[in-house]
Amino acid sequence: MQTLLLNPVAFSLGSLEVHWYGIILGTAALVGLLLAVQEGKRFGIHPDFFMDLLLLGVPSAIIGARIYYVAFKWSEYKDNPLKVFAIWEGGIAIYGALIGAFICGYFYFKHKGYSFWRIADICAPSLLAGQMIGRWGNFMNQEAYGGPVEESFLRDSLNLPNWIVEQMYVVQDSGAAFHHPTFLYESLWNLVGILLLFVLRRLRFTRAGELFFGYLIWYSIGRFFIEGLRTDSLAFDGPVWLTTMVNTLWSPMKVAFEAGYLDPQYGDVRISQLVAILTVLAAIFMIVLRRTSGMRLERYSDPVVSTKPERNQGKDKDKGSKTDSTVNTDNP
Repeated sequence: MQTLLLNPVAFSLGSLEVHWYGIILGTAALVGLLLAVQEGKRFGIHPDFFMDLLLLGVPSAIIGARIYYVAFKWSEYKDNPLKVFAIWEGGIAIYGALIGAFICGYFYFKHKGYSFWRIADICAPSLLAGQMIGRWGNFMNQEAYGGPVEESFLRDSLNLPNWIVEQMYVVQDSGAAFHHPTFLYESLWNLVGILLLFVLRRLRFTRAGELFFGYLIWYSIGRFFIEGLRTDSLAFDGPVWLTTMVNTLWSPMKVAFEAGYLDPQYGDVRISQLVAILTVLAAIFMIVLRRTSGMRLERYSDPVVSTKPERNQGKDKDKGSKTDSTVNTDNP
């Protein structure tokens, strides 16, 4: 069967090829930045704060994503450690990217005198937007797809346009077949999540940190179920009770979908599914703990202020803008 696949190379500058994947990731970062800057204006935070965060956060996310992937695939790198740095050959993991970005964010916010939870709340929709757009880079590269499906499922059941259907026709050593567009499932899930976060941040009962926890819960639930459709999951051999638990939680999906093939040599528990479960439980625990432990909780709509206004707002003064110099003692 002949299909017209999309070229992953957008254009060439001499011998330099510019890939759609890089363009899409750059667009994702820009959209996330614009969302954060726009919301930051409501709280008097200068755009430079988020621009600097992006410049520090992106490389931190890439490093974290690579370390996470290599750690679970070390057997493929231990004989040739230099391949660890060959990220252009693929091999990054979104949870690793989040860990790298969160670590960077914590120290950056602390340096600037802001509460981690307040800025994380502002950035939560940006993270989802970046993930939503970034998944289309996987689409262009024909990666991160699910198990095989009938062409009629894509055309008639999902009513997908021809350019998506044909890109889902993947040729492998084991044969060629149409596959689940898991990139699209996750992208749409994240879009709904962004809209929900927009609503939550306008509600009076939303407390500091809860928008960020809501992001973690929403993304992880979607990732858990979508991950079960994929055929390229990082995995490990887990105890019988853990395998049974994960499969039981995913079982409602079997009403409409078949689980993606998981190579037994990699394991029987998908790492992303386990991380998703732990993330949801941890986020719920933190929300309950923070609300019931008696700790002081600001509302999302309360002013966001820095403990170091004289350092962080110098640029604003130079530009004639007015900022709030109130000291916030509620550090994370």
